[in-house]
Amino acid sequence: MSRSLFAPAMVRFLSGVVLLGALLFLPAGTLAWREGWLLMAILFVPMFIAGLVMMKKRPDLLRKRLNMKEEQPEQKTVIALSGVMFLAAFVTAGLNFRFGWIVLPEWVSRAAAVLFLLAYALYAEVLRENAYLSRTVEVQENQKVIDTGLYGIVRHPMYMSTLLLFLMMPLVLGSVISFAITTAYIPIIAKRIRNEELVLEEGLEGYAEYKKRVRWKVIPYVW
Repeated sequence: MSRSLFAPAMVRFLSGVVLLGALLFLPAGTLAWREGWLLMAILFVPMFIAGLVMMKKRPDLLRKRLNMKEEQPEQKTVIALSGVMFLAAFVTAGLNFRFGWIVLPEWVSRAAAVLFLLAYALYAEVLRENAYLSRTVEVQENQKVIDTGLYGIVRHPMYMSTLLLFLMMPLVLGSVISFAITTAYIPIIAKRIRNEELVLEEGLEGYAEYKKRVRWKVIPYVW
């Protein structure tokens, strides 16, 4: 296990735990919020396990996932918009719990947690299938088009999984208002995909032909 990889990975992980905890529990005004702890658990426990697995078996992939420095100006805008969306959604969820604005039934939170974990499993499968996955939009050296598995169904299965993940988060927290805010992820990710596909068509051999073979971007028969 490389210390040079372990240290930044742990810093990024712990920073995420502290930041999300602050965004949830400070607006909630209490730590006695079961749905808040439920989201923290289903988000960070699988993330920690997946990080350890990647660190041992796929350190190159983990290194790519830790790199979040975008070169594309349009993608920098996408990241900024996503950050604002998440900030608003999490803070609103905490305030919703604190003041009891519109609180969803407990079964909705539990069902959303199950769907969230299923989306996590889908995300893990995407990581297994595609060794070129990166957090940034780029064409890597010796990169090839992946068209098997989930990539034979939709062109962007990673965004299919993250769409489900992000839409389930506010439902786990029991906040329909936060869910409404999080639907902004749909136009945000559409903007990212448009730019990403332009980059891939220009720099990745065979991607234009792949687009013709696989019609759907994110959701089969829908998008």
